[in-house]
Parts: sequence; C-alpha cells; structure tokens
Amino acid sequence: MSIVIAAGTTLGALQRAPLMDPVDQRILVCHALGISRTALITQSERALEADEAARVAALLQRRADGEPVAYIVGQREFFGLEFETTPAVLIPRPDTELLVELALERLPPRGKVLDMGTGSGAIAVAIAHSRPDAEVTALDVSQEALAVASRNALRNGARVRFLHSDWYGAVAGEQFDLIVSNPPYIADGDRHLSEGDLRFEPSGALTDFADGLNALRTIIAGAPGRLAPGSWLLMEHGYDQAAAVRGLLSSAGYTDVQSWQDLPGIERVSGGRAR
Repeated sequence: MSIVIAAGTTLGALQRAPLMDPVDQRILVCHALGISRTALITQSERALEADEAARVAALLQRRADGEPVAYIVGQREFFGLEFETTPAVLIPRPDTELLVELALERLPPRGKVLDMGTGSGAIAVAIAHSRPDAEVTALDVSQEALAVASRNALRNGARVRFLHSDWYGAVAGEQFDLIVSNPPYIADGDRHLSEGDLRFEPSGALTDFADGLNALRTIIAGAPGRLAPGSWLLMEHGYDQAAAVRGLLSSAGYTDVQSWQDLPGIERVSGGRAR
C-alpha cells in the first residue's frame, strides 16, 4: 500500500481516513507534527502544509511497510515510564510488567537485584525507579543495548549499575536477593519470528537459535550460586513454556516453584526460590 497525503488535508479528514489501526495512525500523526493528542482533536479543521503532509505520509508509509511504531517514534511507555526504543533492543511490552510487579513484591528492603539480558533496561529501570533503596545491576551482551539502557536510566532518574556480560560472567562472586530475566525464549524457526513487529527486532534477543529453552536453562543453572538462600529467581517465557520451565526449576532443586498469569490469562512468568 502506497500512502500519499495531499497538502490541504485537514487533521479531521486525516483521522477519518482508514489508513491503518486508528491508534497507530494517531500516534504517528502527532509525532510527525509535534502535537499532542488533544491538539489533534481541537485543531481538526487545520489544513496541512505541504511539508507536514509529506512528514505524515512518510511515517504512515513506514508503518504500512511493517515497521513497529515504537521504532518509528523512538520510544515506548512501560510501567508508567517512557523508554527510548531503538532497533538495538526489544520493544518493552505490557506482558513484561507482570515480571516487574512480582519482583517488587519479593524484593527485601535495600535488596540487591540482578536483571539478566536487560535490553532497553525496562525491567531494571522500572524496579530501580519504584525502589530507590534497592541496588540494581543489569547485564547484557550487547554494547548497543547497554547504551540505550543507560540513557533510559538517566531519563527516568533510576540508579542502575550496567555491566557488559554474557550471562553471569561479570558478576562472579557476587550474591543477590533477587534475579529476574526476560531472556530469548522463542524457538528457532518459530513462524512468529517472521511475522509482525518481531521481523524488525534483534533476533538474538528473541530466540536462542535452538529449542527456546537454552537461555532459561543457563539462568536456572547459574542462579543458585548467586542467590541468597530463600531468594527468588523470576523469568518471563513463552506462552507454551510454563510447564517446561517449572520442570527445569524443580529438577534444579528450587522450592515454591510456580507460574503466574498475565492479564490475558497466559502463564507468562515462572520462578522458584533458591535453597
């Protein structure tokens, strides 16, 4: 679909044009014109100048071609905070807020938290912002992701220690009161990798290029030596992986192993306590 917006088109007419999802369309129009949602409504009779029409058309075309809105506008809201979002990191999603909520419920006063595979920093920054007393450490193997995450911590006034690390490598000898992770868990060859927004996101943050459980196995195996006794390991996983992850946790000797459902009722997070 080729999108052309004529100069002189009013904002009201543009909103009524069935070009794509209305929410996406509104976000992109506001971003292209530098106006708020309220202004979009109150200025409905304002006609677009030629350069404005061109900017709007360009952004709408990018979305029509499949590019995620979060990458086009460069940010996404998560846990009430705004996060810079670039193609170097996964787009923060509402489903992951469950992991943050569970973490905050289990984090002791002045507790030490480790976020593994932080990406945009959404989980670590949300925890640190909600609990300024906590010592939050976040790891990622991608230097580009760590740069984005560091900027997100700064923009949200959150204190997080960021380390370049392949899983536990950079925290040898350290102990934490909570470990959280949203690791790559999509199996190699899964059709979802070639659909929708996932086509544009970093593949290494989506899939382990194996059965989808490799990263989860690594995290589960390494956590007991880095968790204080009785502390929690919490991990996000795929919609059909809860039983397998619980099995891995139980086999590794964790206690209180369980899974939690997200708002749509999918078991999205599983965890257990270190002995």
